[in-house]
Amino acid sequence: MAIEEEIKAEFGRSGFDLEDEEEILNKCLPFCINYSLNPSDLVSSWEVYYLNRQLNGSTVQSAEIDGFLTYLQNEQKEAIIKEETDIHTYSSRDVEMILNDDDISKDNAPGTPTDHQQVLSPAYDATSLTNGNVLSSGKSWKPTTAFSKRTNRLEVKFSINKMPNLEITKQEPSHDNDEDDIVRKVCPRPRCSLVVHGSGPRPDCRFMYDRTEDRFNALENQIKKHTRVYVASGLYEEPMDPTIASQRSIFTVGMICCDVEGRLNEKSVMLQSSAENSGGQRVRLELQQLSHFSVFPGQVVGIEGHNPSGHCLVASKMVDSIICSPGESENLNPAKKLAFDKENHPTDLPCKLRELSMVIAAGPFTTSDNLSFEPLAELLAYAKKRSPQLIILMGPFIDTEHPDIKKGTTERSYDEIFRIEILRRLEDYIECMGSAVRILLVPSIRDANHDFVFPQPAFDIKLPDLKPQIASLTNPGIFEANEVKVGCCTMDILKQLSGEEISRFSADVKPGDRMSRLVNHILKQQSFYPLYPPAESVPLDYSLAPEALQVPWVPDVLILPSDIKYFVKVLNDESEGNHMKCISVNPGRLTKGEGGGTFAELDFYESADTSNASIVGI
Repeated sequence: MAIEEEIKAEFGRSGFDLEDEEEILNKCLPFCINYSLNPSDLVSSWEVYYLNRQLNGSTVQSAEIDGFLTYLQNEQKEAIIKEETDIHTYSSRDVEMILNDDDISKDNAPGTPTDHQQVLSPAYDATSLTNGNVLSSGKSWKPTTAFSKRTNRLEVKFSINKMPNLEITKQEPSHDNDEDDIVRKVCPRPRCSLVVHGSGPRPDCRFMYDRTEDRFNALENQIKKHTRVYVASGLYEEPMDPTIASQRSIFTVGMICCDVEGRLNEKSVMLQSSAENSGGQRVRLELQQLSHFSVFPGQVVGIEGHNPSGHCLVASKMVDSIICSPGESENLNPAKKLAFDKENHPTDLPCKLRELSMVIAAGPFTTSDNLSFEPLAELLAYAKKRSPQLIILMGPFIDTEHPDIKKGTTERSYDEIFRIEILRRLEDYIECMGSAVRILLVPSIRDANHDFVFPQPAFDIKLPDLKPQIASLTNPGIFEANEVKVGCCTMDILKQLSGEEISRFSADVKPGDRMSRLVNHILKQQSFYPLYPPAESVPLDYSLAPEALQVPWVPDVLILPSDIKYFVKVLNDESEGNHMKCISVNPGRLTKGEGGGTFAELDFYESADTSNASIVGI
C-alpha cells in the first residue's frame, strides 16, 4: 500500500475526514519521508495538535495543515536538541550580551530558563528592552512564538453579503513605516452616538446573597410575563390549571422541567405552572401528538391540550414565542423599562443614523504559551487599517483558564496585567486614531480580575481623559450606537443550550439550522440566560437585578461568543405575526491554544438585509 493511502487510512481510523484529500496528502508525505515518521505517528501528532488548538469538527482542513507541519517540525527540532546535553538555550539577555560583545565568564554564564519564566510583551519588557522592540545595543528584536510563526494571517473564513474593500486574504507582514502611512491615508469616519442601557448590577454591588425566594420570584415573574403576552394577544384564553383532570381542551402556561437528574428526554418532560394557577405543581407533558418541537429545561411555553387522567397533559399545540415590536414590548411592562445612561451620549457630533461599522472580538486575547497579548496587538493593528467606529472587546481578558494564571507563575498582579496589556494598548490605539473611535469592554466570569457572578457588573475603568471613548458594559449588556440596537453576553449560553435541548421534526417540517434555532430560543424567551437550572459552572445570582437578563426587544445585532464554531446569521422569525430580523454573531475566540482564532467585522446599513459581515481568521 502506498504511503499516501496509509496516511489516509490512519486519519480514517482516528475519525477524521480530509477536506482536500490530494493537497493534504501531498503535504504530509514529505514529512513522513524526511523525518522517518510512519503514518500512525503522524496522525497521533495531529490528534495532539488538534486538541491543543481546540479545533472544531472532525474534518482536517487544508488551512490547518501548514500550521500543523510547522508544529511537527518544531517538535522534531526539540527532540534533537534534548539529545545534545551541551547545547545551551539562550535568552533575550544572552542575545543582547553577544550583540554588545560582552564577555561571558563562567561565574556569570546564563543557565537554561526555568519553566516559570515568561516572555513578556515586547512593548513593556523593561528588563531587556529600552524602547519598543529595540535592544540596548540599538538592534531590533522580537520574540519568536507559535503565534508569530503561523502561516495563514487575516484570512476571511465566512461572510454574508460582501465586505467593501476587504483585501486581506493574502497579506505580507507589514512594516512600521508602511502601517503609519496607511493610518494617515485612512479617512476617519464620524464618531458614533452611544446610549448604554443601565439595568445591570453596579461595580460595587454585593453578591452571594442569592435566596430561594429570589429564584422563585424570578421564575414566577417569567411565567406571568409570558401569560400576560399570550392573553393580551387575543389568540388564547385565560390559562387554566394543567394538573386537574378534564376531557376538554385547555390552554396553560408553564416552564419545561425534567423529572429526573440528568439530561432531558421525551419521557422525562414535565410542565410546572405558576403558583397562581396550580400552586407551582408539575405535571407530565406528553409531546407525541406534536409534529415538531424543540424544548429545554427552563423554557416557558404555552400549551394547548387535555389531561384526561390528571396525571399527564397531552399537548396538541405548543407556543414558545412572545416576540413583539420594540414599542409593544416597552408598553407591555413599563415598570421594568430599562433606563438610558446618557452620560456618554454625544449630542454635538454629526453621524449617519442606522449606519455603524464594528469590529467584534472575544477573548482569550493571548495565546496559552505566554502573556504577550500578541493577538490583541495584531487585532488593533488591523483596526487601524479598517478604522471602525466601534470596537467591542468581550472577555475573558485575564483568563482564569490560562496555564500561567492557573499555576500562579506570573509575577504581576491581575490588575497590573489588565492595566498594562489591555488598557494601555487601547489608550495607544485611541491616541493614534483620534477622538472619532469608541471601544466597549464586556467582562466575563472567566476574568481573574473581576467579580465571579452572573449577571456581572461592568469593569470599574478609571480613565478620566478617555472616559467618552473607552467604556465598559455589564454582562449581559444592551446599548444603542447610531440607533442600531445591540445586545451582547459573554456567557456561553449557546453551548449550554446545545447540550440540554431536545427536538423532533416530522418529515414535512424543515428543521432549519441548529445554531439559528438556539439563538431564536434566546429571542423568543426574551432572556439572555433562559436555561434553568443553570449549568454547574455558572454563578447565577437572582438577587442581582434579574431584569439585567432580559432581552426587552429584538436587537438589530445580537453578539453571543461561544466555543461552538463561529457564525454570522440573519434571523427572521415570522411565527405568530412576528416579522423582526436580527443579525446574530458568534465571532469565535481570538485565540485557540497556541494559535490564532477568529474575530468579526460588521458594517450595519439600515437593516439586516443590507448589512455586511465577515468572520476573519487572525
